Amino acid sequence: MIVSDITEFAALLPPYRPVFGLDLGDKTIGVAVSDLSRTVATPIEVIRREKFTIDAQRLLVLLADRKAAGLILGLPLNMDGSEGPRVQSTKAFARNLEKLTDLPIGFWDERLSTVAAERALLEADTSRKRRREVIDQVAAGYILQGALDRMRVLGGP
Repeated sequence: MIVSDITEFAALLPPYRPVFGLDLGDKTIGVAVSDLSRTVATPIEVIRREKFTIDAQRLLVLLADRKAAGLILGLPLNMDGSEGPRVQSTKAFARNLEKLTDLPIGFWDERLSTVAAERALLEADTSRKRRREVIDQVAAGYILQGALDRMRVLGGP
C-alpha cells in the first residue's frame, strides 16, 4: 500500500519492527534499515540495478530477513519542490513494488541527501573509491533518518 503522508505511514506500522529506506538511482539502489525502536538508520547495502524483477527480489529478501514493517523511498524532488522525471520513475518503482508486498510504502523528500552523505564521508576522510562504493547506501540512511525523526516528532515508535 502506497501512502503519501508520513503520518498515515507511521500509523500503519506495527511496533518493534524495522523500517527500510531506499535511495533509488539509475544504476544502484542504496538500502538502509532502522533499529527496532526506529530511532537510528543504518546503511546496509547497495543493490546494483539490473531489471526490476531482479532488483525487487533482492529487496524482498532483505525485507523478509529483517521482518520489515514498512519502506520509505527517497523522493527526488527538484530544488524548487516540483516533480521531474526522476520522481515519476520513483513512483513507478513504488507502484510495481506494491504489487509484490503488503508492506506500507511511503516517500520522503530526498533533496540534498546525497550532498549530506558526501559531506559526511569526506569528513570521515573516506577515499574517493570507497565513497563511490557506499554513497548510495549512506544517502539512503539520511533519507530514512529524516523520516524516522519526523515520525518520532509525531509520537510513534
